[in-house]
Amino acid sequence: MAKRQHHEEHENHERWLVSYADFITLLFAFFVVMYATSRVDRKKTIDVEKSIKFAMHFKGTGGIKELPIFHGPPTDSTVLHSPLRGQDKPKFIDDTRLAENLRKRLQRKLANILQERPEAMKSVIIETEGRRIVVKLGAASFFDPNRAAIRPQMLPVLDAIATELTGLKRPIRVGGHTDDTAVTARPYRDNWDLSSARAASVTSYIQRAFKYDGTLLSAAGYAETRPVASNKTAAGREANRRVEMVVEFSPGETLHTLSH
Repeated sequence: MAKRQHHEEHENHERWLVSYADFITLLFAFFVVMYATSRVDRKKTIDVEKSIKFAMHFKGTGGIKELPIFHGPPTDSTVLHSPLRGQDKPKFIDDTRLAENLRKRLQRKLANILQERPEAMKSVIIETEGRRIVVKLGAASFFDPNRAAIRPQMLPVLDAIATELTGLKRPIRVGGHTDDTAVTARPYRDNWDLSSARAASVTSYIQRAFKYDGTLLSAAGYAETRPVASNKTAAGREANRRVEMVVEFSPGETLHTLSH
């Protein structure tokens, strides 16, 4: 009996070798997998990147629709580098150049119209301020004194300007400005009323005449708070009496209208 018991204890001492061998085998397999996955295949990485870009070309449709069968990642000759079908390839222009290009285009279009109206030659000033284009309409030419109705003879000039600005499909901010001379005629109580009414008059005309989206239009009156010249001279006061139309471009703006 004693001998048999000694034999069983001897067998128990050797069983740890089985577990140790299993552990070594798993550890070896682990390092093999880690080594295999750490090797970078540049070609496969590029293929994966292209596949992801290709998949991101599908936009949400609001419902489940049948997608084309994917036959592998796109190559240099596939959709990633091809122009849009049925459309001109978009022309990317720096946003500050965009405003400058539009300013030049507006001046060319207004040249013939303003030449026919010498009194209005100096009534329209087109400037760029960074990504913004600002069109200044002189109140002396576009409105009667202390009035907000646009003079009929100046409507062709406003039409030419509005045609270009509304074609951009961007927000147009219209601001009315006056000099520091007090308003003496009804129905306007002060320069705040007059400047607001003139801005609203231009905004309302653009919306009616061009069927422009009202959510893209805004009007505000600033009275004499934002002068561009001194109110101590007649020329300065005339420059301050104005309506400004402002359009601002976003960084990286893309417009088809300026590529024609």
